[in-house]
Amino acid sequence: MNSKYPKDSRTTLTDLVLPSETNPLNNLFGGELLARMDRAASIAARRHSRRIVVTASVNHVAFNKAIPLGSVVTVEAAVSRAFKSSMEIFIDVWVEDRESGLRSKANEAIYTFVAVDETGAPVPVPPLEPETDLEKDRFAAALRRKQLSLVLAGKMQPDDATELKALFTK
Repeated sequence: MNSKYPKDSRTTLTDLVLPSETNPLNNLFGGELLARMDRAASIAARRHSRRIVVTASVNHVAFNKAIPLGSVVTVEAAVSRAFKSSMEIFIDVWVEDRESGLRSKANEAIYTFVAVDETGAPVPVPPLEPETDLEKDRFAAALRRKQLSLVLAGKMQPDDATELKALFTK
């Protein structure tokens, strides 16, 4: 299976924050933002795997900045690492300043998707080759997050490097 690059999966969704999507403080509902991030991440995972994909977990979400009514919000997602059948997707959320048009980072998230066949069984995905420094940093961090997840789930001992290597090789 040929390797792919993060740019091959890059997905950008841009939309306005409408009144029906806001809380009593006139800021975007967190759940609405989660749904937007899930859609963008799903597209990125599908672009990478070219398979049906399902959300396996929401590993990290940081709501760092409120997103007010009327804002232009851009959700950018790309695969940060591919494992056997799962893919970690890193998501950046940007909000545009109404006056200047300058973008600032409002939030970020990390989702995990699994590629499946028509019966829902996991299927292999192509490996990922990061190119930029940021992609390389996210790629390395994804492995550390995966290792920690396996340790916390009791599926791996912290010093079990040999078993871990087998999990992530072809």
